[in-house]
Amino acid sequence: MRPATATAAAVTTVIGVGAAAVAAGRYASDAALGVPSGRPLPGDPKLTVHATGPGRITLTRSLASLRPGTYGIEAGGLHAVVGPVLDRVPHTADTVVRRLERVELGTLGTGVRVRLTPQLHCGTPETALGVRYEDVEIPGELGNLPAWLVPGARGTWVIALHGLGTTREHPLNLLPFLNRRRIPVLIPAYRGDAGAPPSPDGLAHLGDSEWRDVDAAIRYAVRRGATGVVLHGFGTGAAMALHAAAGSGVRERIRGLVLDSPVLDWEATLRNLAAARRVPGVLLPLAVRAAQGRTGLHGDRLQEAADPDGLRVPVLLFHGPDDTIAPWEPSRRLAELRPDLVTLTPVRQAPHAAMWNADPVRYEEALRRFLTPLV
Repeated sequence: MRPATATAAAVTTVIGVGAAAVAAGRYASDAALGVPSGRPLPGDPKLTVHATGPGRITLTRSLASLRPGTYGIEAGGLHAVVGPVLDRVPHTADTVVRRLERVELGTLGTGVRVRLTPQLHCGTPETALGVRYEDVEIPGELGNLPAWLVPGARGTWVIALHGLGTTREHPLNLLPFLNRRRIPVLIPAYRGDAGAPPSPDGLAHLGDSEWRDVDAAIRYAVRRGATGVVLHGFGTGAAMALHAAAGSGVRERIRGLVLDSPVLDWEATLRNLAAARRVPGVLLPLAVRAAQGRTGLHGDRLQEAADPDGLRVPVLLFHGPDDTIAPWEPSRRLAELRPDLVTLTPVRQAPHAAMWNADPVRYEEALRRFLTPLV
């Protein structure tokens, strides 16, 4: 082969390999970050409903179906709520029986394939819980953001921020607790959610840009009379809260942060999401690079937001070692480095963003102790 021909062939090969790498990276990053809002996070297996009866449901036996606590179960057009495992009810070795609390949507029949979700409720605060609320719109960077505003007598508001895999119905789990304490609650949708403006690139940014919608929510609360706010975020919502506490122009209004399963290492979370969606391991580094190039994600911005030395307000942190999406080691380190401001409540046997579900009583007692001096 002549030198010129060989060189051309080599260049063509390099270009082909490069194009393939770019395509593979886009595929992998789309799998991790291009999922529609509210689609369940990957990781847990689908479970088959083997039987139902008065106040009980029989599911495929697995680590997921054996978890303690209260969870939603969902499939297409179906949403129900299951409670604790009923050990004394007869069942086969490959099944588990749990208490069936209620069916909120659809029909729960034998053979249906379901997933567990931390989201218990469907609908609005009023239709789901009988709690009076106001539909409001928050002027955001990309357009108006729909939100629910539940009034209360306190001057300090809680702004509740859902994460990946759920919708703004997820924070409704905590609404009865907060409503009993007369705390105003603002539950906004943010870019990419149903009814909210889409993300310009169609991808989630793990809080790196979404936090500006939190900034808009804080400003809205202040205009409506809030003297201060506590940001309560789940997963990426917790990362958004940290970004807002570090970068918001009205961060002096933030009285405290409640971080549930926070995303503190976006690269690890991105790899975990991609792997859970069955992206081959060899493509995971490409997913990280592609996501960074396409979304502008920068780990240093998150590191700065979560810098222990930069914290200025008290933080209540719920996290546990069974979170396969957002590693809990950074949460543990944050608590160890700032014991004066950070209180860590470890929760075992709970998946990502489901710390409340595993033990609602313990969760709400820790939350009560944290909020009392702030509101």
